[in-house]
Amino acid sequence: MNNLEVVNAEYLDGYKLKLVFSDKTVKVVDFGNFLIKKPHPQYSKYLDIPKFKDFKIEMGNVVWGENWDLIFPLSQLYRGKITY
Repeated sequence: MNNLEVVNAEYLDGYKLKLVFSDKTVKVVDFGNFLIKKPHPQYSKYLDIPKFKDFKIEMGNVVWGENWDLIFPLSQLYRGKITY
């Protein structure tokens, strides 16, 4: 996974994103359980769907917020499952 990157991300519904990786792998990742089960102001604000949809790809990863308030390990995104 050395040079693996997220090259595209598309909002689907709820808290799900369809991610495309540099090796052409496609995964649908549901971030909902993490956001619901990790009640912290830094994360909980992304339960608001418009805020959740305001993600971007930077440096090969999906991030939220100006200062990367929310970011997940690339390995978890690639597995398609967020662990916490």
